[in-house]
Amino acid sequence: MSQGSTPKPAIARKSSGLSGTVRIPGDKSISHRALMLGGLASGETRITGLLEGEDVLNTGKAMQAMGAVIRKDGGEWIVNGTGNGALLASESPLDFGNSGTGARLSMGLAGVYDFDTVLVGDASLSRRPMGRVLDPLRRMGVQVKAVEGDRLPVMLRGPETPAPIHYTLPVASAQVKSAVLLAGLNIPGVTTVIEPAITRDHTEKMLVGFGAELSIETDKDGTRTIRLQGRGRLTGQVIEVPGDPSSAAFPLIAALLVPGSDITISNVLMNPTRTGLILTLQEMGADIQILNLRLAGGEDVADLRVRHCELTGVSVPAERAPAMIDEYPVLAVAAAFAKGKSIMNGLQELRVKESDRLSAVADGLKLNGAECEEGQDWLSVTGRPDGKGLGNAAGERVVTHLDHRIAMSFLVMGLASEHPVGIDDSNMIATSFPQFMDLMKSLGARIEQA
Repeated sequence: MSQGSTPKPAIARKSSGLSGTVRIPGDKSISHRALMLGGLASGETRITGLLEGEDVLNTGKAMQAMGAVIRKDGGEWIVNGTGNGALLASESPLDFGNSGTGARLSMGLAGVYDFDTVLVGDASLSRRPMGRVLDPLRRMGVQVKAVEGDRLPVMLRGPETPAPIHYTLPVASAQVKSAVLLAGLNIPGVTTVIEPAITRDHTEKMLVGFGAELSIETDKDGTRTIRLQGRGRLTGQVIEVPGDPSSAAFPLIAALLVPGSDITISNVLMNPTRTGLILTLQEMGADIQILNLRLAGGEDVADLRVRHCELTGVSVPAERAPAMIDEYPVLAVAAAFAKGKSIMNGLQELRVKESDRLSAVADGLKLNGAECEEGQDWLSVTGRPDGKGLGNAAGERVVTHLDHRIAMSFLVMGLASEHPVGIDDSNMIATSFPQFMDLMKSLGARIEQA
């Protein structure tokens, strides 16, 4: 979404039972990495199921600007890469729009090359901290030549003397881990990343799939040591991108909340590092059947049958946060309809997402009649199982702060609330889930532009 887009408010109203079978767009994390590694590998990479949202397409444009050839043929994306170590200097800044994943991973991928790389983003992305990625890159010798407060825009130039590092992640972040590993691809020697708490592991899996020399050891307390041999050869692959569990969360929770609902969501990624929401909902009593569990493109996928049921509040442990960090906004909406109180811990990472998601969620819940309390790194929500009093009869709209997940979460809330729930803008939903409105309407959801 461009910064100057005219806001498009939207409203969701109490709906009858949702029904039908839907297929969720491809996983955003895997889609980003498929374009990056395909663009870096020698030969041809063919990708099916790519998420064609603005964030991912901006990553594709950045790879094209650095020498990759990318085209779409029917339902397949074909990438002809440069070969590892052979990216070209872009003639213009790499614009990642709203995508923190694209920007942070590209800092690692391109920052180690012996040319200037300038990265920019929209107003939302330009407010988000980049220091956690820039710090390890500086240790690798990357020259950060122009940056204000470790935020975009940033200019990077490769090390005068490149050297691998042995780096322990100070926070559980797949983006930091991935940026360091991608930088290590073009650094001689072995780059080592120590991960005390496991985060999504798509980068490691895909690097191995493309031919990188990478090993992982896990000790008895769960700490992972990842070692990558630099300057190896990557070879183009065939990639099937499974459905994004973070996007599946919206119709899934809508079906749990709207009485009479019975839906099936097909082809959902079930990687254990991404299933924290399903586990939490099951603890709350959710009626979710995992059907046809299978392997596709090296990842576990399944179909999910979801039926309406009464949920009960739970306490979500802090250590589960990395496996569901993007799903907390819509989980908080589910908690607003659960019996009793839900407490979510370890949420400090939500304060540095597309918005301060923790405050945005708390403000939106309060605006729509839900009882909640916000701490520095926690949120508690006391639910009303019948939805009585929830929503906003006066028509006041949730402030989304250009955040797609805030927008979609509160539209889901309106489907089961007594009163409608409105949002101030729906434009940014296109960054991750362009089909959201049409898909939800196909199930029977009453969502429309305001």
